[in-house]
Amino acid sequence: MFSLLNFVTLGLACTWSVLAFPSTYTSLGGLPREELDRILPSLQYRSPGAPPGPLKFNGTKLVNDDQHPWKPLKHGDMRGPCPGLNTLASHGYLPRNGIATPVQIINAVQEGFNMENSVARLVTYAAHLVDGNLITDKLSIGGKSPLTGPSPPAPANAAGLNTHALFEGDVSMTRADAFFGDNHSFNETLFDEFTAFSNQFGAGKYNLTVAAEYRFHRIQESIATNPNFSFVSPRFFTAYAESVFPINFFIDGRQGDGQLDLDVARGFFQNMRMPDGFHRASMPTGLEGLAEIASVHPISPGANVNGVNTYTFDPSSADFTTFCLLYVNFVNQTVRSLYPEPTGNLKKALKKNLEFLYGPFSDQCSQVFPYGKDN
Repeated sequence: MFSLLNFVTLGLACTWSVLAFPSTYTSLGGLPREELDRILPSLQYRSPGAPPGPLKFNGTKLVNDDQHPWKPLKHGDMRGPCPGLNTLASHGYLPRNGIATPVQIINAVQEGFNMENSVARLVTYAAHLVDGNLITDKLSIGGKSPLTGPSPPAPANAAGLNTHALFEGDVSMTRADAFFGDNHSFNETLFDEFTAFSNQFGAGKYNLTVAAEYRFHRIQESIATNPNFSFVSPRFFTAYAESVFPINFFIDGRQGDGQLDLDVARGFFQNMRMPDGFHRASMPTGLEGLAEIASVHPISPGANVNGVNTYTFDPSSADFTTFCLLYVNFVNQTVRSLYPEPTGNLKKALKKNLEFLYGPFSDQCSQVFPYGKDN
C-alpha cells in the first residue's frame, strides 16, 4: 500500500535553551511558548504553496542530463539519511545546499525518480510537519554538513531528516542504528552485508528476494546488538519501504527487470550520484513490492524492552492492518505534542500543511482537525 511510506513520529527532547535561533530551516517543534514568542517575530512568514499535481509526462526519460550534472558537496551543504534525496540535491533537482521547500521536494522526487504523486506528497508533508520550519516553509534533508569539520552537537530539533526516530530509524540498510553513534553517514560494513546478501540470494544483484532476506537479517541483527532497538510505527513501515526503494527508483527505467546492479547501488548510497545516462522509472512508482517482502518473514512491531534479545510485541503500535491509525496518531499525538497551543501564523501554517498531508488519505480515512476547522 503506497501510502504507508515514510511516516514520522515524535522522538525529540527539547531541553536546550535557545540563545539565537540557528537558521530559517530549523524546526520550531517542541519549543516552549516563551521561546516561540521570542523567535517568531524574527522569521518572515511564507504561506505554504499548494502541492504540485502529477507529472504531465510520466514516462521514463534521461534524468542525469546536461541540466542536472552531479557536483561534489561544497562547504556547508547538507545531506542526510535518505540516499534518494541526497542524490537529487547533488544533481540539482533539489537546491544543492540541501535546504528546500515542500513544493521543491515533491517536484524533485517526481521529476528525478518518477515517484507517484500521492507518495511524494505524503512523505514530504509528514517530514515537514515535524522536521521543517513551518513559518519559513523550509526543510533540511540532513543536518550539519560532513564538510564543516568538528562542531558542537546540533540541538535535537535542528537536525532535519537526520533526527533519530523522526525520519531516520533503526535497521537501516546502509546506516548504523543511532545507539552506535553515526546514524546518517554511509556505513561500509553494512554495505558489505548488503553486497553479501545480494550475492547469496540475488546472484550478484539486489532484488525483492534479497530485500526480504536482508531486511529480516537487519532486524535480527539489531535485536541482538542494540539494547535500545525500536521497531514500532512509523519505523515499522518505513524500514520495509526503504527496502523496496532502491529497486523502484535506482534501477534505470529502461531496464525493467527489477535487478539492481551493486555498483549502481553504491553510487546512490555512498556517492549520491546517478550513473551516466540514467533514466528514471518508466511509470509513476511508489511502494510496489513492499507487501511481498514483508510477508516472507512476518514480524510484529515491538522493541527491546530490557537490553539486547528482549524484543517484545507492542500492541499499541500500528501495523499493516491498521492503516488509518497511522494517520490519526501522527496528527493527534505527534504533531499535537510538538505544537500543543499554536497561534497566529504558526497555527495557520500547521492547519494548511495538515490539510496537504491528508490528501493522500482522503479516500480511506476520516480527516482529523487537532486545531479546529476554522480558518
